[in-house]
Amino acid sequence: MEKDNTSSFEGFILVGFSDRPHLELILFVVVLIFYLLTLLGNMTIILLSALDSRLHTPMYFFLVNLSFLDMCFTTGSIPQMLYNLWGPDKTISYVGCAIQLYFVLALGGVECVLLAVMAYDRYAAVCKPLHYTVIMHPRLCGQLTSVAWLSGFGNSLIMAPQTLMLPRCGHRRVDHFLCEMPALIGMACVDTTMLEALAFALAIFIILAPLILILISYGYIAGTILRIKSAAGQKKAFNTCSSHLIVVSLFYGTIIYMYLQPANTYSQDQGKFLTLFYTIVTPSVNPLIYTLRNKDVQEAVKKVYFHKKAEKLEYI
Repeated sequence: MEKDNTSSFEGFILVGFSDRPHLELILFVVVLIFYLLTLLGNMTIILLSALDSRLHTPMYFFLVNLSFLDMCFTTGSIPQMLYNLWGPDKTISYVGCAIQLYFVLALGGVECVLLAVMAYDRYAAVCKPLHYTVIMHPRLCGQLTSVAWLSGFGNSLIMAPQTLMLPRCGHRRVDHFLCEMPALIGMACVDTTMLEALAFALAIFIILAPLILILISYGYIAGTILRIKSAAGQKKAFNTCSSHLIVVSLFYGTIIYMYLQPANTYSQDQGKFLTLFYTIVTPSVNPLIYTLRNKDVQEAVKKVYFHKKAEKLEYI
C-alpha cells in the first residue's frame, strides 16, 4: 500500500479523449481557436476599461475582474490540454496536477461569487438608480471583489489537498483531460462519502448561496421593470441586465450539474464535454456577450480605434 501511494507522486496519465483518436486533432484546433479568442476578447475589455474614462464605473470594474479571471482560468488548464491533444504523451506531473486542481477549483469558486456581486450591482443600478453611486462606492466594490477572490481560493485550499491525499492504490489514469475533483475522487480506493459530504457542504456556500443571491436580485429587478410604465424604459432596464443574465445561465448551468451530484452517478463522458464547455466556450463568449449588447463598450472601441487612426494620420 505504501508503495502504491508513493507511486502516485510520480504523476498522472490524463486519458482525455485518447479513446477517440479521430477527435483529438479536431479538438486541438477548436480548443486553440477558442483559447486565442478568450485571450483576445478579455484583454480587449481590460484595455478598453483602462483607456476610456467612461468605463471607470462599478460595472466595468467587476467586468475587468471577470475578464482577468477568465484569462487565468483558461491559461491554467488549456495549455496542458493542448499538449495532451497534440501528441501521444498524456502525462502530467503530480505537482502540475496539484497546481491545476487548485487553480481550477479556486477560480471556478471566485467566478460563482463574483457573478453574485455583479448581480447586486445590477440590482442597485435598476432598483436604486438615484442612489447607485452612493451604494456602489469604490471601497465597497473593492471589498466585494476581495470577498469573491478570498472565498474561491479558501474553498480550494480546503478541497484540493483533501482530494490529492486520497489513497489511489497505484491508480494513475485520470479519465479526464484535466485534474478535476470529481475525476480524482472517482479514482480513490477508499470510501469517499465524508469527502463528498464536505464538498457538497462547501458547494452550498460557494455555488448555491451566490445563486440564491442572484435569483433574489433578479426577482427585485423583475419587479422594478414590471412597474416601469413605458416600453422604452422597460427595454432599457432589461438591456442593463441581459448580458449578465446570459453569462450566469451559461456558467451555472454546467457547474451545478457537475458539482452537485454524487460521484457514483457521475458520467465521465458527460463530465468531459461539460468541462470542455465551461473551460473554453464560456470564457470566450463572455466578452462577446458584454460587447455586442453594450453601447458603452462599442463607443469605447470606436473612440480608441479612431484616436489611433488620427494619430497615424497626424504622424504621416
